[in-house]
Amino acid sequence: MLTDLLLQKLERDAPLPKNRQLYLLLRELILDGTLRAGNRLPTTRELAKDLGLSRNTVMYAFEQLLAEGYVTARTGSGTYVADTRPEDSMRAEGSAKSAGGGPGVGRLSARGARLVGQAGALSVQWGAFVPGVPDVTAFPYRTWTRIQNKVWRRPGPQWLTYGQSGGHEPLRVALADYLKVARSVDCEPGQIVITHGIHQAIDLILCMLSDPGDTAWIEEPGYWGIRNLLNTSGLAVRAIPVDDEGLNPQPDDWNAPPRLVFVTPSHQYPTGAVMSLARRRALLEMARQHDAWVVEDDYDSEFRYGGRPLASLQGLDTAGRVLYVGTFSKTVFPSMRMGYLVLPKPLVEPFRVALSELYRAGHQLEQAILADFIAEGHFVAHIRRMRLLYGERRERLLDGIRSELGEGRVLSHDSQAGLHLVLKLDGDDRAATEAARRAGLVVRPLSQYYQDAARARPGLLLGYAGVPEKEIMPALQKLIGAIGADR
Repeated sequence: MLTDLLLQKLERDAPLPKNRQLYLLLRELILDGTLRAGNRLPTTRELAKDLGLSRNTVMYAFEQLLAEGYVTARTGSGTYVADTRPEDSMRAEGSAKSAGGGPGVGRLSARGARLVGQAGALSVQWGAFVPGVPDVTAFPYRTWTRIQNKVWRRPGPQWLTYGQSGGHEPLRVALADYLKVARSVDCEPGQIVITHGIHQAIDLILCMLSDPGDTAWIEEPGYWGIRNLLNTSGLAVRAIPVDDEGLNPQPDDWNAPPRLVFVTPSHQYPTGAVMSLARRRALLEMARQHDAWVVEDDYDSEFRYGGRPLASLQGLDTAGRVLYVGTFSKTVFPSMRMGYLVLPKPLVEPFRVALSELYRAGHQLEQAILADFIAEGHFVAHIRRMRLLYGERRERLLDGIRSELGEGRVLSHDSQAGLHLVLKLDGDDRAATEAARRAGLVVRPLSQYYQDAARARPGLLLGYAGVPEKEIMPALQKLIGAIGADR
């Protein structure tokens, strides 16, 4: 019987060696109970003859089974299937869980299921009109490679081990100099902690400054990624509506003050609104009064096409209530996964310790390369070039929308910034997103960015940064044809 089963399943021409095949087949028969504990196996000589294999092939399989505890060898008696069943106590516990409707194999936790159910990350990250992706083909990779080769010729041991002290010191120095000039951020190098992107920075903030059940305010509409991080951390999330002047909390909202407030004041994501000076000052004052922390996500701040970038909210903060979060995903390239936190001074040391304890920081060599890239002036020069390039693409897309669909079809707060536009729709934007996908285009539905479905406005986020100018009109016409937008 055993020989017949093995002959049916052995594949003579398979790339997997026959000794390995035989071992796996015998192990499977033991685990599924076909070969029961105490069953005696044929001798290696007998089995080799019946299967038409060499004895060495069979001996390998038996020796592997013996080494892993699936069989036992009795001198002068033979080889027997070992008893590998769970102990009675363990088996009873497993049965009780199954009977009681417990988690079972493959079932996620409640927060895991919620996270997966609300996932918003795109499976496609390049092409027309993927939002939030820069033109990585225009990056000065030759310059980057030259610096990389230079760094690799002199790597110190500290660059090849775990990161400490919040990041590579020269990078924090170069970054502090840049932020002071370009974003009016009031900071010293020691206040900067280098992270693996904005999501890790937010996760660190949640761990260090909030407890489950605390309230956090987010923008409505706002970035789904932050909302998911808050939900999985057990915070009570309140969505505060955004208007033409940014986040707009009402006086009554402060009767139940939040622990954390997440804002994108310089270029609200996804609407493009800019928080007014009056709103900024009011938010900072209320945060001071109510001991709340304001997390400023300076999204797309470098890419403005109508004048200088706006000053940061952090630069107005005199009470030390703002944590400034930034990333190199849009200004360098996303796959580098590097961002930074500018912290109030009392938080610096605890955050450095937590970063090391939770994430075992690294990427020291990449930080050294980036430090030289910034210090040599290539970073600022690259941003200037991309600002011109993206500005031209933005205007081309706007002209196309006006000519094909008429005026008033773009949701705009006159921010003249960012890497995407929002096309207004009257119908189901999720259905339009699916229709665009079938046509080979990638857009995002605006309604996905709302926590309260009753407030949601339909629209499509069209990213233009990664679309060559000559391809914008053909792609737009294809999109209009796919979604059936009225001309």
